[in-house]
Amino acid sequence: MEREVRVRFAPSPTGPLHIGGVRTALYNYLLAKKVGGKMILRIEDTDQNRFVPGAEDYILESLKWCGIELDESPVVGGPYAPYRQSERKPMYMQYAMQLIESGHAYYAFDTAEELDAMRERLKAAKVATPQYNSITRNTMRNSLTLPEDEVKQLLDSGAPYVIRLKVPRKEEIRLKDLIRGWVMVHSSAIDDKVLMKSDGMPTYHLANIVDDHLMQITHVIRGEEWLPSAPLHVLLYRYLGWEDTMPEFAHLPLLLKPDGNGKLSKRDGDKLGFPVFPLRWTDPFTGEVSSGYRESGYLPEAFVNFLAFLGWNPGTQQELFTMDELADEFTIERIGKSGTRFDIQKARWFNEQYLRAKPDAELAKYLLAALEEHNISCTQEKAEKIAGLMKERVSFPQEFWREASYFFVAPTEYNEKVATKKWNSQAVAVFEDFKNELPALQNFNADSVKELLLGILERHNMKIGQVMQALRLAVTGAEAGPDLMQIIEVIGKEETVSRIGTAIEKLSQYATA
Repeated sequence: MEREVRVRFAPSPTGPLHIGGVRTALYNYLLAKKVGGKMILRIEDTDQNRFVPGAEDYILESLKWCGIELDESPVVGGPYAPYRQSERKPMYMQYAMQLIESGHAYYAFDTAEELDAMRERLKAAKVATPQYNSITRNTMRNSLTLPEDEVKQLLDSGAPYVIRLKVPRKEEIRLKDLIRGWVMVHSSAIDDKVLMKSDGMPTYHLANIVDDHLMQITHVIRGEEWLPSAPLHVLLYRYLGWEDTMPEFAHLPLLLKPDGNGKLSKRDGDKLGFPVFPLRWTDPFTGEVSSGYRESGYLPEAFVNFLAFLGWNPGTQQELFTMDELADEFTIERIGKSGTRFDIQKARWFNEQYLRAKPDAELAKYLLAALEEHNISCTQEKAEKIAGLMKERVSFPQEFWREASYFFVAPTEYNEKVATKKWNSQAVAVFEDFKNELPALQNFNADSVKELLLGILERHNMKIGQVMQALRLAVTGAEAGPDLMQIIEVIGKEETVSRIGTAIEKLSQYATA
């Protein structure tokens, strides 16, 4: 009988969720959603020294904003609760003891000074990577080198100790990765990792394996940085007798800097002016604020679509996908092995596509919210009309006000480049007639306004191209924008007449022959 697909996203609450972490969560979610499986959030907070207040709430809010729905989590609960490792602390020691009893782990009583001395000896002997391993363990204070009665005495007296995995000296460890194929590592490259710390808390390695097993996780999709730990995890599954139910592994490629040189970091975002976190984050210790995609004006569906393509592709030319469509198309086999360059311009492009696809009524909300802040009243109908005219010219919701403010506020400054080139006495003569004849125009709309203008131009023996930029300048103060006749229709007859009159007066110095 085939097992139900169960995936987990298991971040540590040590700060804001990096965009790479969101991508990991997304790929897990898409796999589960595709086959009707379960998506689990587990908070891996065994390292209490690195715990950051607010980080767990930030993780939950980020996933919710992205539309990643959790079947089991610290908030919604589930059959394998609790979902915070710190609350599962009592259950880990029994598995560490099981490893000791089977001869696959041991107690180590070494002090910090003794560990430092060991590393210094190895450095002096020109060992490239000093490790506590199958060779060096024989010179240290542990239950493999000390007499049995001394080990018992140390344990009974409450002497501090850690429990280490006893890694075999000469063994080829193989792992089938769903993205990279077979991965083989020699055990001599792996050190005797600590499984239980002296404070009684498990390390990531033990807690991760135990929880994945107990929560019946079938697939572990995680970042490439965990690939070196994977052979160690294979050993733990084997030594605990869980090899038959070991999950399938998929290690995702790195998210690279825009130039392709190295892993994307917060510093890159700060330097190049884009966020690396889904939501704004305020550091609780320093007060430093880091920007987020949500607050920068990215729509969650555009952000998710962009993220999905950072390492995966559907094998077709289609680029725009809803979450449901992504789940239908998603396969681990189409995730690339090599790192993916981060391209903020592509993220912006996705946002533009999703904005333009929204109904004008929905886009109008962004404009109306900004107008309220500026104490400007506007009808829903007018806001919708402006949103429809402007949506091809904006990338983010907040730009509706910035780009469309001239619909509500008459220009006080004019583009000098256009004024110098296009404002002349011939154009002014046309505008004077236009200003005078506009008030009498019946059935005022874009078509009738254009018809009136064309008639005036014909009388002056001029073409529309000779005056359009100058007229746009008079009405909006800008050199470009949507259809000018549509703008005039929205602004209205009286306001257009007033603006043309003001422009004729203010730009008189440019009105040469």
